[in-house]
Amino acid sequence: MMTITKRRFSLGIAALALFASACGAQAQTALDDIQKAKQIRIAIPTDFAPYGFVDADLHPQGLDIDMANYVGAKLGVKVVLVPVTSANRIPYLQTKKVDIVISTLGKNPDREKAIDFTAAYSPFFIGVFGPKTMAVKAGADLAGKSIAVTRGSMDDMELTKIAPATTGLRRFEDNNTTISAYMAGQTQLVATSVQVADVMMKKSPQMGTEFKFVLKVSPNFIGLAKNEDKLRSRLNEILMEAKKSGELDKMSQKWLSRPAGDLPE
Repeated sequence: MMTITKRRFSLGIAALALFASACGAQAQTALDDIQKAKQIRIAIPTDFAPYGFVDADLHPQGLDIDMANYVGAKLGVKVVLVPVTSANRIPYLQTKKVDIVISTLGKNPDREKAIDFTAAYSPFFIGVFGPKTMAVKAGADLAGKSIAVTRGSMDDMELTKIAPATTGLRRFEDNNTTISAYMAGQTQLVATSVQVADVMMKKSPQMGTEFKFVLKVSPNFIGLAKNEDKLRSRLNEILMEAKKSGELDKMSQKWLSRPAGDLPE
């Protein structure tokens, strides 16, 4: 009886080990699938210059697009660019519509519960902008004022944390609509990246828009599905090589007019 019990226990342990091994193998399929398909589907922005936008021929351009093509080249596979918005980029990853996200994606505890991240690949700063005639220096000064922000973005998350209850938060579905709303006078202020605001201010100097205050310094990371450690390790190798070779600084200088500098790993 004791022998039978021990044998059943041993078989049970073996079965559990086999199950765990199978689950582990199943959770580590992304890189293998990419290499087998000889292509990688990458979520990118097309409404967020200079990180991602379309040129006169509707071809995607920008820092994130350059990074996506760089990753694909290093993996030796075809790159399929998939335009996304701030709101749907993580759902696209979770539902396997894309393999990775390279779309001005910042890292925070809530997002880390849903997806995994590589090391950072570019700098990113978000802030509040508005007319020079309006005195706004901190979150408390937003009381009673209207401000445009892109729904589900890091801008939205940080703004929501500090905005007084009387702030008129106007959330829009993509960055182009957010900027357009502010420029059309639908809101008094706008929360966006320093880079996007810089483009806006250069195009429309007559508006007299200026930087008010920083919401967050938030580097960009590549996002990937949970527990795909094999893919994450390979992507981190690519990023480390790009950092050492100066490629990250080169991309940043091209699109942001400043080197990438020190980025978190």
